[in-house]
Amino acid sequence: MTAIGGQFQPGAALRLIGSAVDVYKRIFVESGTAQLLSRPHPVRHSGYDYEVVVDRIEQEADRVVSLRLRDPDGAMLPAWTPGAHLDVFLPSGRQRQYSLTGDPADRRSYRIAVRLIVGGGGGSSEIHRRLRVGDRLRVRGPRNAFPFVEASCYLFVAGGIGITPILPMVAAAERAGVPWRLMYLGRTRARMPFLYELAQFTGGDVVVRPDDEFGHPDPRMIFEQTPTGAAVYVCGPPALAEDARAVLALHDPTVSLHTERFSPLPVRNGEPFRIRLHRSGFDVEVAADESALTAIRRVLPDVAYSCQQGFCGTCKAGVRAGAVAHRDRLLRAAEREHSMLTCVSRACGGELELDL
Repeated sequence: MTAIGGQFQPGAALRLIGSAVDVYKRIFVESGTAQLLSRPHPVRHSGYDYEVVVDRIEQEADRVVSLRLRDPDGAMLPAWTPGAHLDVFLPSGRQRQYSLTGDPADRRSYRIAVRLIVGGGGGSSEIHRRLRVGDRLRVRGPRNAFPFVEASCYLFVAGGIGITPILPMVAAAERAGVPWRLMYLGRTRARMPFLYELAQFTGGDVVVRPDDEFGHPDPRMIFEQTPTGAAVYVCGPPALAEDARAVLALHDPTVSLHTERFSPLPVRNGEPFRIRLHRSGFDVEVAADESALTAIRRVLPDVAYSCQQGFCGTCKAGVRAGAVAHRDRLLRAAEREHSMLTCVSRACGGELELDL
């Protein structure tokens, strides 16, 4: 453990806005110079795919490796902010998401960390056992579904590999001179990556608490001492986020709680329904406690998906018939008329027909 301006009448104002929009359209949309004046921004929410090369692989802890990724031609990489992640497309075709855990000021490389999950979906095993320095990967992003907000103070709670998005946040709080505290939980010190980097921070408190030394942590011990006005960031196993929500609701419901998880959201208040897959000809039954994506993958195992939490859009499917109970955080109202994210959304009724 280490302590560590004039006013316009409404009519005139509307005419002025309308004129401005017309000028904007002529210059920035319809003119031949539009492409020169409106170049793509380096940070996009989706659809931004490019290639990187694996520059370095390092062992960070037992069953955890980090990968340094750079542009094959040495160009600057897209900017990112703490909490951001990359979609990584592996040589096998598998798609996985990994938090960026390096320095946002370093535009020459990205760093991600991957824990080997025995018996998992195979993505971590592929990285640990097959990937080599010099290999090229297709990536998408960065995107940020776990943004770092300004606050008067911070409590960071990381469980195991959950330290990856938290580490750049600690560094940002340290640079800003804002009070912070980190509770780092894990099974053993040997399985907790980046301990050596955390030791370099002196502007806040770092509490390293492996289970084999201190036993399973009491959630009240972690969250009940949260200062008023703090932003609480939690990343780790699903139970850790649930504990944070439960304790903080009783201790101080005004606390700003931010969570990220590495597994699908549990299905709540689900009802069973049937999906007809139009193009492939299958009918699948979706149980009350499973996602539509899970059921679809029983017959279409190669269907594309990524976050399984309703924010990335990879699993979006066209809806040919039926009403959808949308539970995502991505689709616009117009898109929801004819599309759904199968990882979280469900049928509003007994049956859906999807364009899959």
